[in-house]
Amino acid sequence: MELTALDIRAWLAEDVGAGDATTLSVIDEDATCEARILLKEHGVVCGLEVAAAVFEALGARLEPLAADGDNLHGPVARVTGPARAVLTGERLALNLLGRLSGIATLTRRYVDAVEGTGATILDTRKTTPGLRDLEKQAVRCGGGTNHRFRLDDGVLIKDNHLRLAGSIGDAVTRARGVGLPVEVECDTIAQVGEAVEAGADRILLDNMTPDELREAVALVAGRAELEASGGVNLDTVRAIAETGVDFISVGALTHSARALDVSLEVL
Repeated sequence: MELTALDIRAWLAEDVGAGDATTLSVIDEDATCEARILLKEHGVVCGLEVAAAVFEALGARLEPLAADGDNLHGPVARVTGPARAVLTGERLALNLLGRLSGIATLTRRYVDAVEGTGATILDTRKTTPGLRDLEKQAVRCGGGTNHRFRLDDGVLIKDNHLRLAGSIGDAVTRARGVGLPVEVECDTIAQVGEAVEAGADRILLDNMTPDELREAVALVAGRAELEASGGVNLDTVRAIAETGVDFISVGALTHSARALDVSLEVL
């Protein structure tokens, strides 16, 4: 995971402020403790490294009892050290662990749903500002694949670009000069034909029905990669995958995943 000490300090400053008033007033300075972190529902663990960094910044230590990517229910880590450090870091560590494990768990459900079809589940840039690297790592923990991390990773010509730039052919020709893979968003089969003739590397089939997706697969005939997107959910993803598309992008992996229920219990 891409993580810096500055990130941890900033997150702790947001949560702790001038000091943990409750812990400082109730817990002796020299007190120590041992605690365990529990995943209170079945799911895919993700975020142990960043949780450990939180406790380490405060002077405590997290010992993993599981590994990111494990699918389980129960203890995932042991935390030891100054009691004040353990209690002060508790909420930040659990927030991160619960959020990332939720993303990994939802991703695993999508990946399992398309197993055997050959389709790859992708994430999107619909991430929490400041947490993109961590959230995309969580997608990988769940078995998914990352799409673009940033706008400089690849060219994705969408409808608003086309409204301003002109035709698909002109846009693709101009984008070729960037030296990056070129993807074009298409809403209709006619646009798919334009994109493949223009030499797009990948075509984003936006909000198409399964019948339209199959028509696009037949039309393109392997000349470009095909990515389905828009309105994808766990009830529809298998049917979409069975049309023969190469990729299915799911914004919900990061923008709508429910955080898993995790807790820290002092022993």
